[in-house]
Amino acid sequence: MASDLVQRLFEEEHRDWEQIKGIHELCITENRERTADEETRYKALHDAVDRTATRIRELQADEQRAAEAQTSYNDFNGRTQNSSAMTVERRFNEEIRKVWRRETDGITIPVGDSKLIRRMGYGKPLGTTETRTILDNYLPGGNPGSFTNPSGAGIVPIDFYDQLISYLVEVSGLMQVGPTVLNTQGGEPIQMPIVAQHTGQLTGSNQYANLSAQQAAPLPTADPSFTQKLLSANKFGIMIQVPRELLDDAGVNLLGYLATSAGRSIGNVIGNALMNGGGGISGPLLTSAPVAVTGVPAVSGTAASANGVVEGGPRYQDIVTLQYSVIAPYRQSRSCYWLASDTSLGQLRLLTDNVGRPLWEPSTILGTPDLLLGKPIVADPFMPTFGVNNKSLAFGDFSQFAIRLVGDMRMERSDDFAFNTDLVSFRAVIRLDGQLLNPPANITRSQPIQLFQGAAS
Repeated sequence: MASDLVQRLFEEEHRDWEQIKGIHELCITENRERTADEETRYKALHDAVDRTATRIRELQADEQRAAEAQTSYNDFNGRTQNSSAMTVERRFNEEIRKVWRRETDGITIPVGDSKLIRRMGYGKPLGTTETRTILDNYLPGGNPGSFTNPSGAGIVPIDFYDQLISYLVEVSGLMQVGPTVLNTQGGEPIQMPIVAQHTGQLTGSNQYANLSAQQAAPLPTADPSFTQKLLSANKFGIMIQVPRELLDDAGVNLLGYLATSAGRSIGNVIGNALMNGGGGISGPLLTSAPVAVTGVPAVSGTAASANGVVEGGPRYQDIVTLQYSVIAPYRQSRSCYWLASDTSLGQLRLLTDNVGRPLWEPSTILGTPDLLLGKPIVADPFMPTFGVNNKSLAFGDFSQFAIRLVGDMRMERSDDFAFNTDLVSFRAVIRLDGQLLNPPANITRSQPIQLFQGAAS
């Protein structure tokens, strides 16, 4: 069907091109430019050709996807069934249904329909006793409900799905909000120079000195000052040991799963360290970024109050104050995000402004984050939830958080390390550090990332 449509569209496109060609030939023959009517027709024909070409590509892509799906289905079933085989299959399935219903008296399965039929019946009538034998004892394990030690077990194979089904886990959100990632070959410490105080800025203040001078008077000094932050290389790793027999006999892609799960495990350890500290991380986010807003106790316990406020969580005015504690150059950055735990996101969705409008804006584009007061918000499982004294919400320009990686993560295998126990050893190792490149704490209006902290009870 799709091929017929494509052919019709090709013919339609060809007719449009012939008309376009005719307009060109007429103008060349008469040695003139296109008239207004011809120009309108010319553009309309080109638009039609573009639309037709787009539809042709879409149909061809759909037909290709359908063919790939059919191929995958055939591969999964082990063969492509023809109509006669399907007829035999349907007839055999009906016989099996009767067997399950114990309607077996007088049923004769013809010899030669399939290998399974030849295994089961050899053309003999099936009685009730024979039905139990087929359904129970000839499968691996045999005895009904127990699968233990039958004398004739195992002649009927059981199929096995060759994809390992893995449950999902949460992963670090900090790596999703646009931090600055530095990848180096060596692990030597890196000094990151930053401005501690701008030219003319008063010490410990956001105010600037009066740089005017009277005639012939000396100019005031207004030197900037600089400092450094250090990024080192801390090692994170994990060891996995698997019996040789499991690797040799497994019917799934076990090596792929081990690599994925090891990487995810290390990634989450790193995500927790970059957020809360540990592992030698130089500047964890929650200890480096300042607290700009401290909430007030709203309700007792965790029950929601008016406007969705919970104990230790932010109110509408707290969210607005936190957002505008970060100056406009940082707020306008592409790496400006909200960051909170998944549980906190659920509570933020309940928040409303003073006239009852939700602060949360669901995303209308698949794969893009939802918005809170117009800025994207991302979940991080290592952020504390809303609660008493918890630093539970971050906002700002996360490109100012630097993560230093030494090379790539190494996934290595050794068949000799546990030679005496016949175990195959795998290890995953990565070296990194993280640091928020913010100015000193007294420069409050230039902090790139600010935090909300829940109020004490």
